[in-house]
Amino acid sequence: MSESRGLLKSHIVKKYWMAFTGLFLILFLTGHLAGNLQLFMSGYAGQLQFNEYAVFMTTNPAVKLLSYVTYLSIIFHAIDGMMISIANKKARPISYAYSRPEKNSIWSSRNMGVLGTIILVYIVVHMQNFWYVYKFGSTPFMMNEAGNAPLLQDGTAVAGGLIENGSVFLNGENVGVAMKDLHTIVVDGFTNPILVGFYVLAMIALGFHLVHGFSSAFQSLGLNHPKYNPIIRKVGYAYAIVVPAIFALIPVYMFFM
Repeated sequence: MSESRGLLKSHIVKKYWMAFTGLFLILFLTGHLAGNLQLFMSGYAGQLQFNEYAVFMTTNPAVKLLSYVTYLSIIFHAIDGMMISIANKKARPISYAYSRPEKNSIWSSRNMGVLGTIILVYIVVHMQNFWYVYKFGSTPFMMNEAGNAPLLQDGTAVAGGLIENGSVFLNGENVGVAMKDLHTIVVDGFTNPILVGFYVLAMIALGFHLVHGFSSAFQSLGLNHPKYNPIIRKVGYAYAIVVPAIFALIPVYMFFM
């Protein structure tokens, strides 16, 4: 059988980078979920807290640098994964008549290309619906609870302030950048049942992707020991169920509530 090759010529180096990017993206998912849990908070306090979180994520220099690393990791992981999947299919055009008994892992490993494609489409849709609109689209701005004063990015309400070109002006003087209302964008987006259904489908695909990818990443890095493999598999299964399930619950909750 010919050796599968991705973006990197060395099979070993390619496996390491796939594992590193995969584990990095798992850490990103964990942090992203922690931030998105604020969407379960109701009322004005929840709206304000989520928008303050959005400001922090888009203005903090360290977080912005980390976001660029995340984008590169997603692109590398996706392209290399697709190329590996194509190479494997070409090298093995006829399915084996016998499979090992680990049915769940075998199914997910054999369909990593399909699952990864669904996830990649989800990322594009997600970025277009929320990140692009927040950064470049027509975005509403956050007001105080009474609705009569715009907020600056630090949460300060400017009584009598007017918003022009994303900044707050008071008596003709620019007093700071206005806080965008990402919370309202998310709430409005999840009134669409098609979008909610697609998000749930994508999270199911992510779960199956993680079932194989979590333990596979540790094996690729050489962290493979009979004593610890069962623990890694159990943690991987738990993560692959809990994290995508909570991600899927957010749009469902917002749609019905």
